[in-house]
Amino acid sequence: MNQYHDDLKLKMDEFAHLIYKITKDFPKEELYGVTSQLRRAALSVILNYIEGYARQKNKVYKNYLEISYASLKEADYLLDFCLEEKYLLDIDYNGAKKLSDDIGAMLWGVLSKL
Repeated sequence: MNQYHDDLKLKMDEFAHLIYKITKDFPKEELYGVTSQLRRAALSVILNYIEGYARQKNKVYKNYLEISYASLKEADYLLDFCLEEKYLLDIDYNGAKKLSDDIGAMLWGVLSKL
């Protein structure tokens, strides 16, 4: 589980950094709107995962994983929204969605074992 934990954490970290990178060019009027919301959702994915993992109690860990998964789904919707609004390039969208899909599958795998 430890290597799996490290791999998942690395993907989540990569996702958060990618979201910060691709939102740098979002319209300035979205700074306190969708830019902020997408960044907070991306950070929430990894922060809730780390906090839950640190608690070392399965019931609590599962709760944090569910929050992490929900934040990932929030970020997914925001990516779709931003693509439709033409804030994102297709290449950035596709990279973020691929990472999100990978993280989602890994999170779901951990959740299903608890």
